Amino acid sequence: MTEKIEKMINDQMNFEFYSSYIYMAMAAYCDSVDLQGFAHWLKVQVQEEMYHAFKMYNYLLDRNGRPFFQQVEAPNKEWKSVKDVFENALKHEKIVTDRINKIMTAAMQENDHATMSFYNWFVTEQVEEEKNADTIIKKLNFINNSSDGLFMFDKELSARVFTLPPDFVF
Repeated sequence: MTEKIEKMINDQMNFEFYSSYIYMAMAAYCDSVDLQGFAHWLKVQVQEEMYHAFKMYNYLLDRNGRPFFQQVEAPNKEWKSVKDVFENALKHEKIVTDRINKIMTAAMQENDHATMSFYNWFVTEQVEEEKNADTIIKKLNFINNSSDGLFMFDKELSARVFTLPPDFVF
């Protein structure tokens, strides 16, 4: 693995930790407005982001690289609505997708097949991440400020579960 790829992976690992902070801040907002189902969904997202970061951490070690930690920026703490939360989540996931694509492009240019193989999982994962946020936004648009609809959707989102793959080691 080249120094360039190692740096990009470290930067992305740290960005995944930042992503977990963003989702935790979003969850705190939802909890503060008594939308515990939305907050729960976002807390599961925090777990996913941490998992992504630790996958990169372990990959760096597997390739004789070294994980380096950077200062994590404070996330936003105010949103206009739960819909605003998820619009921001989608915007953020598009940034993550762009960053993952840049790592893949660099790995291709460096002929680093191991990194391409590893990051292929993240390419697929980002399709799901963007789709999830987009689907929630579409449902919120459909509900259109209906308190009954919001209550039912909040209950639906509380059922989300994160399952750590059994072979994964933190």
